Amino acid sequence: MVNVVLAGGGTAGHTSPLIATAQALVRHPDLGHLSCIGTPKGLEGRVIPEAGLELDMIDPVPLPRKLSAELLEVPAHLRRAVHQAAEVLRTRQADVLVGFGGYVSMPGYLAARRAKVPIVIHEQNAVPGLANKVASRFAARVAVAFPGTPLPGARFIGMPLRDAVTGLARQDAAARRSSALAARAALGLDPDRPTLLVSGGSQGAVAINDAVVAARDRLLADGVQILHVLGPKNIGSAVTVTDPDTGARWVPVAYLDDMSQGYAAADLMVARAGAGTVVETAAVGLPTIYVPLPHGNGEQARNAVSVVEAGAGVLVDNAALDASRLLTETARIHQPQTLAAMSSAGQSLMPADAAEKLAEIVLGAADRSRTARPVPQEDPDDAA
Repeated sequence: MVNVVLAGGGTAGHTSPLIATAQALVRHPDLGHLSCIGTPKGLEGRVIPEAGLELDMIDPVPLPRKLSAELLEVPAHLRRAVHQAAEVLRTRQADVLVGFGGYVSMPGYLAARRAKVPIVIHEQNAVPGLANKVASRFAARVAVAFPGTPLPGARFIGMPLRDAVTGLARQDAAARRSSALAARAALGLDPDRPTLLVSGGSQGAVAINDAVVAARDRLLADGVQILHVLGPKNIGSAVTVTDPDTGARWVPVAYLDDMSQGYAAADLMVARAGAGTVVETAAVGLPTIYVPLPHGNGEQARNAVSVVEAGAGVLVDNAALDASRLLTETARIHQPQTLAAMSSAGQSLMPADAAEKLAEIVLGAADRSRTARPVPQEDPDDAA
């Protein structure tokens, strides 16, 4: 039996694939004990226990983005966090550590390396994060969500996805039609009308929201109904708008508890290009117009490249998005053959079984090394 410790947190981009992988591992007969490492500052403190998983906390190691006195404190913070992570690995008798990136992963990687616990990495973005870049040099296995991610020895497996998404991805045409009808009914939408789903992420996206609202009347006049996830901060006093001639409606909501329901309801989507969104929409076969966040290191645009090149989506710069461009790109919602080709391209590129593949990689890495590895007896205080 294999004891597994998973490390990843901070945002849903790290915690969602972690939880999906944990669920796949729990179903495997070779799993012994499974637990997770997180920090009090991350989203993992809430969502991992809610998923029924054990969570051990270590101190966060903030990395200042600018030169400052705080930068001098990083080594001491890191040393303490590595010490704590090593204690978790020893107490949990870890046979393998699985890291998903983020601040919590680096102490786990360093502790595992010193204790000779094999490391398996999963990188969710096309542009790798710092922790995974460093640990990929000494990891036993490296898996990635996008083809071409620049990490040594990387194997493209896709993104570990939650069961609701993989279930939708594996449906045949008849089951998918049934799911669409059920989802539209549950969301208060017309079951037989072309449906556009709009979401700028959990907090919404002002540029996307503004362009959709500006194009709304024309879309409704064309008979397209819109489910618009505005974000909690942007919902304000927004109310449903109905075209008096076509009956098509713009339905604004603050958020969706289950985005897979929105995927099931939609014929076409407008979205940011976060890694999870890009992989999920491709895997379920939902044609998408991606509008990458214009900030950061350009990772959102890079996330969408492979899907767009495969023909499953369209990439629009944030600065180029206005009502006119949106109407041009969404006109394909009236072209069933185009949508079908995009759907097929996405599903051909992005596998729906990444969680199961990663579980097999994790258990295999442990099996190859644990018989020859001594159990660590004390914490590596000097690991950092």
